[in-house]
Amino acid sequence: MKIGCPKEIKPQEFRVGMTPNAVREAVAHGHQVMVEATAGVGAGFADADYVAAGATILPTPEEVFSKAEIIVKVKEPQAVERARLREGQVLFTYLHLAPDPEQTRDLLKSGVTAIAYETVTDRSGGLPLLAPMSEVAGRLAPQVGAWTLQKANGGRGVLLGGVPGVAPARVVVIGGGVVGTHAAKVAAGMGADVTVLDRSLPRLRYLDDVFGHSFKNAYASAGTTAELVAEADMVIGAVLIPGAAAPKLVSRAQLSTMKPGAAIVDVAIDQGGCFETSRATTHQDPIYEVDGILHYCVANMPGAVARTSTQALGNATLPFLLALADKGWKQACADDPHLKAGLNVHAGKLTYAAVGEALGLPHITADAAMKI
Repeated sequence: MKIGCPKEIKPQEFRVGMTPNAVREAVAHGHQVMVEATAGVGAGFADADYVAAGATILPTPEEVFSKAEIIVKVKEPQAVERARLREGQVLFTYLHLAPDPEQTRDLLKSGVTAIAYETVTDRSGGLPLLAPMSEVAGRLAPQVGAWTLQKANGGRGVLLGGVPGVAPARVVVIGGGVVGTHAAKVAAGMGADVTVLDRSLPRLRYLDDVFGHSFKNAYASAGTTAELVAEADMVIGAVLIPGAAAPKLVSRAQLSTMKPGAAIVDVAIDQGGCFETSRATTHQDPIYEVDGILHYCVANMPGAVARTSTQALGNATLPFLLALADKGWKQACADDPHLKAGLNVHAGKLTYAAVGEALGLPHITADAAMKI
């Protein structure tokens, strides 16, 4: 199988779809790997590293897309990349289609078979290809939030951990999953007064059992959420509904109840964000202000730590990539229902119900798509 790894072109995206170690494994399985020149430089991998692993370096993205049977990326394909996709080709990457009708239409039009990292599942009901980046983004969230709170950036001028005689910042984390747990751990480790909100009592019990008094937790009723958000110096949005648009949990009206200069970090922005006032930003221009509240809504937060993120993502995606290349996508999905859960688009058909419902588009089952 011919596997292609183009350079990411989303602004300030430094990750790469394959590490040299992943290339080495694929080549050992008898596959040809083509990597665009300088694709890995942002993550600390030189072209020579890929050549040593057995890859062929191609000078342009057009060559990678035209020659490859499987395209492996990190971020959703940009418009110019979507124009290069073709019928019968397999795209394996993050897609986040629910808040992105334009991308969805282009993928349907291309005829490509698109398998989304974020909807691949595991035996425990988890999302193994989303988890590594959720861990990274969760750990980054308090760090970037603390920077946003600095007065020079327009924030309240509050130190997350306080100092003797001065209370620490109050941090509210909405969502107690992978992102929220890692965000709470780091924020608490920085000395903040942290509360995690979630609607799952078993999850809250788990957090209490494992982390004890490192941070507090509370049931995420509308009233409790509104009360704690009003008292917070920083609110981290960490809610995910697999494949679907994120629910809007904090309204614009609620911003007026918050402290001037408070910070919002919306880690759910890839899925549309969980604050009514959220809109995607970039690492180059990461924050904006609405009604006196600072918003940090970078859609590819893990790209800031590209080497760590690339290695973590590569560890998770490699077994699935090898299955796709070794067996072909249909057989790989037939053999593994968890990989099949990642199928979002095939031959002009939408195959993920949550995306169809979010965008008001017709959809079919993955099983039906595999018969086409």
